[in-house]
Amino acid sequence: MNKQTMYEQLVIQTQMNYSQYYGVYATGGTAVKLTDKKPLPYEEQIQLFAQKIKEADHIIIGGASGLSAAGGGDFYYTDSPSYKKHFAKFYEKYGFKGAFAGMRHHWESREEFWGYLATFLNTTLHAEIRQPYKDLQEILKDKDYFIVTTNQDTQAIKAFPENKVAQIQGDHRFFQCSIQCTDDVWDAVKPVEQMVAAMGDSTKVPTEMIPRCPHCGAEAFPWVRGYGNFLEGTRYQREYQKISNDIENHIQKNDQILFVELGVGRMTPMFIQEPFWALTNNLPNTFDVMVNKEYQFLPEQIENKGVAIKGDITQVLDDVKAAL
Repeated sequence: MNKQTMYEQLVIQTQMNYSQYYGVYATGGTAVKLTDKKPLPYEEQIQLFAQKIKEADHIIIGGASGLSAAGGGDFYYTDSPSYKKHFAKFYEKYGFKGAFAGMRHHWESREEFWGYLATFLNTTLHAEIRQPYKDLQEILKDKDYFIVTTNQDTQAIKAFPENKVAQIQGDHRFFQCSIQCTDDVWDAVKPVEQMVAAMGDSTKVPTEMIPRCPHCGAEAFPWVRGYGNFLEGTRYQREYQKISNDIENHIQKNDQILFVELGVGRMTPMFIQEPFWALTNNLPNTFDVMVNKEYQFLPEQIENKGVAIKGDITQVLDDVKAAL
């Protein structure tokens, strides 16, 4: 068994907390005691955010689902205009309320399941870089930085060098064996394009195009958590190693580290938010900026080392660019 990295250990600890207090998180809360201090006015928060960027020796961005959603990747949970556009055939036939609703559907055939899944993957794989990521490119261009993301949509590695990004929840560019007969993951981009082309106006892919493991012949599925038996193998460990090495290297140099949480929701606070809170609390020379359009959670234990900004991520990043 692979040795757990520092960041993975933090995630496991916070997962235990999440499980214990699941009801709290499920209703939009947090089990962590929050400050009772009144938030600064928005303009002062933006100025503080910009100041911390200028002062930081190193910036660690934590990008969650809200980051991609803010730039138009909003088709996951609702039947938004972008969902109706990219999933038109399936919306007309089934009326799904977003991409994930379709993923939970009990399909009558594997051919139609893969028709839907290929449409889903093709949509994310070929999406242009969304505005919040372009804003981050501008904000980070002269800074030393690293990005850890739970987003599997490839936006982060389109916008930034792959050695500066850790995709700890998987990557839409790869397939894995559904029964984990191998540690390998392999290219999904070309097979997805071929399936979409072969479908035409149908909602089904040809049977022979259903992706299979080249080693054992079992059906494949995307190398992402949430689709089944997620492979926590070599590539997974490498992603966690990247973020762990980055943090440890900058701790050793006693650098001023700025953590920035962007769009962390209530389903997965254990992968970015609570590890960032723990690191900010336990390390000197750290500060945490949290941006979310729905929640404004600032833990009591870091009330003097953090700021929680409630607002649209695209607007916040644009305002920070102006302040810089």
